[in-house]
Amino acid sequence: MDSGSWISSTKSRSPFPERFLQRKNSNKDNLDRFIPNRSAMNFDYAHYMLTEGAKAKEKENSALMSPSRSAYQKLLAEAANMNRTRILAFKNKPPTPVELFPRGILSPPPQSKTSKPKRCIPQTSERTLDAPDILDDFYLNLLDWGSGNVLSIALENTVYLWNASDSSTSELVTVDDEHGPVTSVSWAPDGRHLAVGLNNSLVQLWDTTANKQLRILKGGHRARVGSLAWNNHILTTGGMDGKIVNNDVRVRSHIIETYRGHNQEVCGLNWSLSGRQLASGGNDNVVHIWDRSAVSSNSRTHWLHRFEEHTAAVKALAWCPFQANLLASGGGGGDHCIKLWNTHTGARLNSVDTGSQVCALLWNKNERELLSSHGFTENQLTLWKYPSMVKMAELNGHTSRVLYMTQSPDGCTVASAAADETLRFWNVFGTPAPPCKAAPKTYNEPFADFNRIR
Repeated sequence: MDSGSWISSTKSRSPFPERFLQRKNSNKDNLDRFIPNRSAMNFDYAHYMLTEGAKAKEKENSALMSPSRSAYQKLLAEAANMNRTRILAFKNKPPTPVELFPRGILSPPPQSKTSKPKRCIPQTSERTLDAPDILDDFYLNLLDWGSGNVLSIALENTVYLWNASDSSTSELVTVDDEHGPVTSVSWAPDGRHLAVGLNNSLVQLWDTTANKQLRILKGGHRARVGSLAWNNHILTTGGMDGKIVNNDVRVRSHIIETYRGHNQEVCGLNWSLSGRQLASGGNDNVVHIWDRSAVSSNSRTHWLHRFEEHTAAVKALAWCPFQANLLASGGGGGDHCIKLWNTHTGARLNSVDTGSQVCALLWNKNERELLSSHGFTENQLTLWKYPSMVKMAELNGHTSRVLYMTQSPDGCTVASAAADETLRFWNVFGTPAPPCKAAPKTYNEPFADFNRIR
């Protein structure tokens, strides 16, 4: 309040005291309006009642109150004092107050020691190597990473080995034009022996440690061998003639079984982890599941399952490492789809349209994730979360379709080769899990008795 308003309010209150003084000094004839006339007797009686009458009333009340009544009031007063501490006290424990804003919203909870830290997925390759003269052919399989941590890649007529431990490179074999070009490569489980498929229908077996060719498998196909897959000592080959041949590399007569079901080139082969089921994909847009223990005939024409839902060639095939009987397949340029199959029941579990040609598929061995490589138009690698198949990341860098893809032995690094003549390494699957104390995994040596072939 400013000074002006304070002064005005003081002046407004001044008339009231003036009016009070006027009443005090008014004519005595008007006193009867406020104090009526009373006789002297009335004043004496009033004085008595105010003094002696009050004392008499008090004595009367004391006489009427019995000792028991007085004691009762005393106890009541003490009880009231004793229970005074219970005033406004809860009978039960008060309820826990509810937070208006949970603490997790205002500040993130501290990370527990047992929870995994969030994995960072690099968006660029950590290393790039030149791969001159690599064939731009969707139906071939020219890249593989063995258990010995050596990567093999076929560049036209020559097979090169790149040692990931020391980054050294060596040339394994160069074939002439009559046999070449090289159309497929695949490491045996021991990481030492390598199968090399050729354009003239032959398959060579090499000991990479001794840099020595061990034998040639012939007679199984009439055209190029574009796909290879190992199942212990059994080498399965797929040819442009549509045939699938199981070769036992330990014996002289190596052809032990033939699967007939594709009517065009077999471009994808993959054995399940149990070694009981074989998945094959062809240029006829068909995926077959073959059960090795189901039929004992030498020439098999009866498959366990036949999937015909893809609308383009199926080269990309990958068995899930953490869920038995789960297979992922990818269709080519006219299909664009990744499909998931239950090979026990034959049911399709899911289908995802990726928007581009699916060239290769790899499962993450440490997490529930699936990686795909693509052709036109983005030429990218895509990481998918399983089972939701939500896209987690896209890795870009190749400028042409990513035809070939393989995985390091520890399951963390992925190598991709594309028609842009580059070989790129991606740390897409994170760091390896700490080793568990388990018995070392052993493989039957497929060439232990090579000098004594039966």
